[in-house]
Amino acid sequence: MTSSERFVIRGARILSQDPAVGDLRSGDILIEGDRIAAVAPDLGELDAREIDGTDRVAMPGFVDTHRHSWQSLIRHVSTDWTLAQYFSGVRGVLGKAYTPEDMHAANLIAMLDALDSGITTLVDWSHNNNTPEHADAAIQGVLDSGIRCVWAYGNSNDEWLPVSDVPQSRDVMRIAEQWFSSSDQLVTLALAPRGPQFATKDVTLQDFALAAELDIPVTVHVGDGLWGQSLPVVWMQENGLTTDRTTYVHCNTLSDREYDIIRDTGGAISSAPELEMHMGHGRLATLRARDRAIPLSISIDVCTSVGGDMFSAMRAMLAGSRYLENVTALDAGVSIPLPITAQEILGFATQGGATASWMGDSVGSLTPGKKADVILMRTDTYGMQPLNYPSGAVVESGNPQLVDTVFVNGRLVKDGGALVGHDFATVRARAEAARDRVLDAAGVADPGLWQPELYTAPE
Repeated sequence: MTSSERFVIRGARILSQDPAVGDLRSGDILIEGDRIAAVAPDLGELDAREIDGTDRVAMPGFVDTHRHSWQSLIRHVSTDWTLAQYFSGVRGVLGKAYTPEDMHAANLIAMLDALDSGITTLVDWSHNNNTPEHADAAIQGVLDSGIRCVWAYGNSNDEWLPVSDVPQSRDVMRIAEQWFSSSDQLVTLALAPRGPQFATKDVTLQDFALAAELDIPVTVHVGDGLWGQSLPVVWMQENGLTTDRTTYVHCNTLSDREYDIIRDTGGAISSAPELEMHMGHGRLATLRARDRAIPLSISIDVCTSVGGDMFSAMRAMLAGSRYLENVTALDAGVSIPLPITAQEILGFATQGGATASWMGDSVGSLTPGKKADVILMRTDTYGMQPLNYPSGAVVESGNPQLVDTVFVNGRLVKDGGALVGHDFATVRARAEAARDRVLDAAGVADPGLWQPELYTAPE
């Protein structure tokens, strides 16, 4: 969906994420159709709809590079679960209870949650495609929201119980033809294979061959928890699977050698810092990726455990990355400067995310000529004033309620703090009804009290 209307944002505090444009204490942004036409301190008189940017920070929209959006119906059920319990509860019990209608309801509320909090691009790691109808409903839910999305086709629920010897379904061939016939559309296609941690080696080779046959990029889990200590990226390199069209998710327990492989083969990394610290995935990838100049991005991963906004994830990455270095220094009896800045974190959430989503030339910064994915955040609140360090304020004091205005592809999708064209009560009712169906079918009476057994792979 593209807007033919012209907009000019006036007098905003601009954090462009483009060194050539820079940051402006007060500036204007011209949006023409689906593009950013100009960014300057004062664009003068224009024939365009004006949006007052006073007391607003203008930024590129956030990019979430890894989320299992279908799980939004079962938000927070695994907040107190480990990764092994997640496999038992979500994969072993709940996933197979979904109907296609449940997939649509889940994806729609997930995408609207993202847009409401300023996430304009999302990589939907869709791995509950139990039938072709499930996949179609999931895609339709994304399309109905108006978000920019990479819909990453994964497996059915049963095919995801590790370690799987079932190849990726070739229904993705139909999906590619039916839903993704053009490369210039708001929702595009990638493949989400299980990879060498969660599938057999032979099946992994078949899955990656399917992506090559379709000529689509790959997003794959590696290096998360105990599963990830098997040198998965080394094996991928030995088998010709490490390319510049691969984004590696998590990477917590990868070896230094594997980080070097990702760097040398042009890959990117998606880190879900809050989720990874909660579930015991391991050491955050932040500094090892940053220090090697590997494109790094931030993701939410599963809303069964954590919230769906980028602000919480940015804070988790900033604090978690500093904590690790500070504790090491204290143990050594030395004092060190902070190893990473809020400004860097904001870059990972925007341009870094765009690069890891294979859209670095299209979105991620307020660069004239790029797609007009722009957000405005209010700063006229007690928690944001006085405004001294805008990047620090966004990361440390930002929240979804401060996201006042959102453009996707030049289209105004949030205006004056409210999403445009969607009725919250209707979306909520559909999601609650779908949630009730899933829990009833799974035999879960009170998900808040449920503690699944630890998952162990079959012998």
